Amino acid sequence: MRGLKGKNVLVTGGASGIGQATAKRFLEEGCAVCVLDRSADARTRVARELPNLTAVIDADVSDMQQVRAAVQEAIDCMGSVDVLINNAGISIRHDFLDITTEEWDAVLGVNLKGVFNMAQTAARHMVDKGSGVIINTASTAGNNGYPHYADYSASKGGVIALTQAMALELAPVVRVNAISPGYVLTPMQRAEYTDEMLDAVNRKIPMGRHAKPEEIAALFAFLASEDAAFATGHVYVMDGAETTGGLCSQWAHE
Repeated sequence: MRGLKGKNVLVTGGASGIGQATAKRFLEEGCAVCVLDRSADARTRVARELPNLTAVIDADVSDMQQVRAAVQEAIDCMGSVDVLINNAGISIRHDFLDITTEEWDAVLGVNLKGVFNMAQTAARHMVDKGSGVIINTASTAGNNGYPHYADYSASKGGVIALTQAMALELAPVVRVNAISPGYVLTPMQRAEYTDEMLDAVNRKIPMGRHAKPEEIAALFAFLASEDAAFATGHVYVMDGAETTGGLCSQWAHE
């Protein structure tokens, strides 16, 4: 991708799944990359698997004090943050009537408040230095209701609206976009779905499979690059045409 070599990139939730694949892709593009993650085990593993990372930072994105310290650590390590991949997220599969207040707060705290915390902190730095790119991880669940994921859907719908509002306020200095993946075969997905459930989902996707994390990472790289210099304020769906024909709604009623 044009214009990525030498850029300084911070990836949240970067120690597994889409985040790790994205960190790896930016390293391959010649970027300096810091990964932020709150899981000690995942941080240890990603540091071993991606030894060229500039730093692996411990922080909980739902805590603004930790976020400010983490962004400053990334700036200190790399000299600046040119690109923020705002990817940290969690989900808890359960029925709407069974969601507890604590679970709601946990999901919204990471998936929406955490995106805000990281975006605002990084954007202040980017505005001061005169340029930057922020890309948030949304989801097709932010535009479509999925059973058993009411809190997750609410959080991702908020990310989509936040992305659009940020893009308007921060242009032309900082570009802001979001990616809405459909089903991606990540460790989080494997933990929540049996093989039978995965097969049932695959039958509903025109492409016949889940996305690979590396495929989502490629879209992050494009949107961060100069090839996408006029792209801001939009949400880019990558779901194998799952939602194009309303297939997620069909599945939701089965």
